[in-house]
Order: sequence, then C-alpha cells, then structure tokens
Amino acid sequence: MPYTKRRRLVTSAVAVALGATALAACGSSDDQGDAQSGPVSLTYWTWAPGMDKVVDLWNKGPGKKDRITVTVKKQASGDTLVTKILTAHKAGKGPDLVQAEYQALPTLVSNDALADIAKNVGDVKRKFADGVWQQTTLGTDAVYAIPQDIGPMMFYYRADLFQQYGLSVPATWDEFAQTARALKKKAPDKALTTFSANDSGLFAGLAQQAGARWWTTSGDQWKVGIDDAATQKVAKFWGDLVKEGAIDNQPMYTPAWNKALDTGKQIAWVSAVWAPGTLTTAAPDTKGKWAMAPLPQWSKSENRTGSWGGSSTAVTTDSRHKDAAAKFAAWLNTDAEALNALAKESGIYPASTSAQLSGAFQNPPEFFANQADFYTKAADIAETTAPSAWGPNVNVAYTSFKDAFGAAAKNKSDFGAALRKMQADTVADLKKQGFEVAP
Repeated sequence: MPYTKRRRLVTSAVAVALGATALAACGSSDDQGDAQSGPVSLTYWTWAPGMDKVVDLWNKGPGKKDRITVTVKKQASGDTLVTKILTAHKAGKGPDLVQAEYQALPTLVSNDALADIAKNVGDVKRKFADGVWQQTTLGTDAVYAIPQDIGPMMFYYRADLFQQYGLSVPATWDEFAQTARALKKKAPDKALTTFSANDSGLFAGLAQQAGARWWTTSGDQWKVGIDDAATQKVAKFWGDLVKEGAIDNQPMYTPAWNKALDTGKQIAWVSAVWAPGTLTTAAPDTKGKWAMAPLPQWSKSENRTGSWGGSSTAVTTDSRHKDAAAKFAAWLNTDAEALNALAKESGIYPASTSAQLSGAFQNPPEFFANQADFYTKAADIAETTAPSAWGPNVNVAYTSFKDAFGAAAKNKSDFGAALRKMQADTVADLKKQGFEVAP
C-alpha cells in the first residue's frame, strides 16, 4: 500500500494517528460554494450494497431542502479502497465522503486524507457507545468520521448439542476451555470450535476485549504494543487449546468449516453480531438450533466485548464542501429513516444505539427465530465494547498474523513466538515508512 510522505501529527496520550511530520490539515475549514451560496454536489465512495437507495432518501428529502445532492460511487472494500483514496488524495482528487473501516482511519488521518469535522456534527457523540465513538476520534478531541456499523463480538453455540452433551454456556474463558475439554471427552469426533489463523480481525477483537492497545503514542513517537501482556494472555490461551487438541486448528470460511458447522462437528463459534447471515449460508441445516450469548470474560467481574468489523463515514480533506458533507454523514448514521434503510438495503448492524432496538431489529434474525431477545441482548453487549487503538499499518500487522499464526496453528507450535514475530514485523514497517517508534 503506498503512503504519502505528508503526515499529520495528532498529539494525545492515547492518540493513534501520529505522523512522521507535524503538518496542519490541508484545505480550509471554510466551505466555499456550500449550500448557503448555491447547490452543492457531493461524491460518496462506498462499498455497502444498496447504498444508492439509502442516499436517494437524502436527495429527495433533507438534501433537496438544503440543496445538497450526494452521488454514490461504488468501490471495492478493504486495503484496495484505502490505496485508492490515498492515490486520489495525492493528486488532490479525492471524493467528498468515504466509507472507511475503523482500523483504516489512522492510515487515512496520518496521510492527511480525512478532515476533522468536530465543529460540523453537533452533539452526535451521544448517539453512540463510548468505545465505538472513540474509534472515530482516535483518542483526541478531533472527529474524523461518524460511526456507521459495528461488529460487537458474541458467543454462538448449538443449544441442542449443548443440552445433549450436558454442557453449560461458558461465562469465562476458563470455563470455555473446560467446556472444550469436556466435549472432547464425551465426543472425541467433535470440537467446540476452531482457532482460525486467517482471521486477523477476530484475534484483534479478542485482544481488544482483554485490554490490549496495539498502537499508542509516546510524545512524538509511535509505541507498538502488539506483544503486550493482554495479547500474550490471549495468544497463550488459544495456543494451549490448539496444542492439546481441545479445539480444531483449521481456518474458517472454507467448505470444510462450513460442513463442520452444518453437521455438528463444531458446535460453537466466537463471532460477531453479523454471524446469523454467515450461518444461514454456511450451515443451512442448523436453522433454529443456535443461540447467542455474551462473549466469555477473563474474570466474572468483567463485562466487555471486542469488536470484529465495522465502518464509518468520513469527510475528506479534498472536499470543498466539508460542512455539507458532514451534515450528510451525520444524517446517514443517526436519522431513523436512514438507519432503517441501511439495515434493510445494506444489511448493517447500526452503530447508533437508538437504532439497535428499532425498525429492522425489533424481531430476531430469521435463523435465530427461537431467540426472541437476540437484538435486545446484542444491544446490551454492544454497549460494553472496549476501546481500541489502531495504527497506520494495520494491514502489515494483519498479514504478519496470518503468516506467523498460520504456521503456529498448523504445527501446533508456540503462539508466543508468532506474536513476537507480528510485533517485530509491525515495528520494522513503521520505521521503514519513516515513523518515529518508541523502544
């Protein structure tokens, strides 16, 4: 992924948007040619399906009233979109708005591609859980995006098979390990779940729940904490289970994994709120047999979850109409009609707390029709989302995870060594890019 050499310095004890050079944000905070002086046309880069139908509601309603028209330009997601945004920004031709995953925000901010819209969005902060809002502020007083959808993590299990084998839903990770061992003893051909080394986001969310802060700042330097005590605890926990054979060690989202879920060879899944959609296609024969519970905790006194997935709506520094763009971003992610449309057309789970129990979320997912309180429980869990700390080279860390943990899982070798490799690769890449890195 290309990175421009122009960086923005964001200073805060917990900021995660430190650049190599302190520069003021390019572009003026004043909107030239905004709604007050004439019609405004905005371009929105997004990958969410059905977004054009959601935006139509704006163009025919609030947008028409304020003479602000938004045009959707469909894009690829992930690193591909981040690269395209940075390339466009380098040429001064970025769109007005972009859909950005939370972990991509520090990269975009450090390359001066996103505008601080704190003064343009009013009091929308109150619409979101603190741990979710923090991901768009990067621990500073700035606001670089409005949360759109989130992926609070949860524990999914086959209620019928738990009953058949006399298993209790684990409230702690110790109980989770005991449950995995008990199942193996009663049914050696089955496994509670698998450790999937192809899912960096899952591991990051588990570390987040444990209290990890993978990227923080120390003065004018980045501090990488991927190998911190919290993540070491998570790595050792899963590594021990894999080594002793208490759980499987195969990747997810493969035909073999689908079959294991569909036939009951694996009877639980640590996932996120979007899991019902995946189960619908991966394990269609198990409809109505699953239940959802909060993620196990590291101690019974704790009550927090990690996040796996989610995105936001950001305004770029290239936009000449930042106020109008921020107005649309706030509407898209806080207006009841817009959020209902996002749920229906794009299939998102909204970051806005007020939307999590309304509209499309008044009834449980069809695959979980037997659990009437699914979304009530999901909303309670979402409120406990732990803060996260992303950095400007998440893609490098994620690639290193897949390589190092992939080998460790396959060989049932030391997960601690894999974690150290992940730390070293991430630090080396930051230094290569020209960032100052604390020892």
